[in-house]
Amino acid sequence: MTKPLAGIDILVTRPAHQAGELAAKIRIAGGNPVLFPVLEILDIPNLHPLLDLIGRLDEFDIAIFISPNAVVKAMNLISAKRTLPAQLKIVAVGQGTAKELGNFGVTGVVAPALRFDSEALLDLPLLRQVKGKRIVIFRGDNGRELLGESLLKRGAVLEYAKCYRRVMPKSDTAPLLRAWANDKMKAITITSSEGLRNLCEMVGEAWLKKTPLFVSHVRIAQAAGNLGFAHVILTTAGDDGLLEGLLNYFRPESTREIRGLEKP
Repeated sequence: MTKPLAGIDILVTRPAHQAGELAAKIRIAGGNPVLFPVLEILDIPNLHPLLDLIGRLDEFDIAIFISPNAVVKAMNLISAKRTLPAQLKIVAVGQGTAKELGNFGVTGVVAPALRFDSEALLDLPLLRQVKGKRIVIFRGDNGRELLGESLLKRGAVLEYAKCYRRVMPKSDTAPLLRAWANDKMKAITITSSEGLRNLCEMVGEAWLKKTPLFVSHVRIAQAAGNLGFAHVILTTAGDDGLLEGLLNYFRPESTREIRGLEKP
């Protein structure tokens, strides 16, 4: 029986250390994942502020981890120095971040069940009444300010813990350009607006924007529309959501009932 993605080249743009799971799912479905990271996750140059904050974790009521990368970078340092305070409530932006916390033995994590973004975090009962609460947000550099600004408006005492930085990789685009020139690349997966902008800057070809683009959040879909992408398919969150969108789009018998939008 022919697999639904048989013979289809699909660009996977997650950072190199996070691309394996989606690539494996695409291969199982018969597709050919082409790995081309558009973000590189690096350590911050000065760890002293982060280490100082880790030493003061007993001062906080709530710790929010904004991504799996924030978990890995922060928890490796925390685990080497101390244990998490028993009274500290741990919040994750989504199930992937919660799973990564679980890999470090952190239990009782509070996370949204459906949407995985700042808006969903702000809807959590734990974060609605935070007047006087001390909150730390573990995140990368240049993150969205909505979460922090909203918590401050609600009366929280807030600190940021910058754990990593995101940069645009210096990659050889020649193999990728050849694949597009030969009409082999049939889909792109993207998981952040910043990554999408990097992809456009790295590749810089008009036909890039004619390739079906599968995105996992409405904010990325809006950014893609603003950048001129012709076919934007909004999927549910996570690798499973991206795979489901790909399967629905490429399965011949599918009616393509994709949750989201496709711009004609």
